[in-house]
Amino acid sequence: MLDDDAPAEPAQRLVARVVDTLVVGLPVALVMRSELLGLPRATADLLTVPILAGLLLVYEAVQLALWGRTLGKRFAGLRVRGEPDGAGPGLGTGRALLRSAVYAVPIALRPVPVLGVLAGLFWVANAALVLEGTRRQALHDRLAGTVVVAVPHARRSPESGG
Repeated sequence: MLDDDAPAEPAQRLVARVVDTLVVGLPVALVMRSELLGLPRATADLLTVPILAGLLLVYEAVQLALWGRTLGKRFAGLRVRGEPDGAGPGLGTGRALLRSAVYAVPIALRPVPVLGVLAGLFWVANAALVLEGTRRQALHDRLAGTVVVAVPHARRSPESGG
């Protein structure tokens, strides 16, 4: 983390995650449950979760690799930085994909009876780690070597990508 970067507050991270989940989740739920597909409700419900997880993985990994932030993080004034250099996760490092996968794979496992319970517990523990330590890193940050930081207002201009 660079000297001028403040770790993101847990509430900011939550707002960003809610925005990102709505951006991806609402269209998925609407399409999967639409009468246009003609899927039985049980089939649509079963397919929605892994499709949502897969799209969240791609949505987050691509945006983090290219810009260091998703739409939700942009809305909440946050950026993901690599450690120790402070650069964004980038395309060639694998950080963005790893970080996104550690978050999305447990979501995809939710419909599987025993794995779903374990995945839910993992997901809660992952998020709870944000409350531990001064750098506020979830497990997906720790494994990927990233940290989520608040972007100062002066750096949020359109020219800076923020």
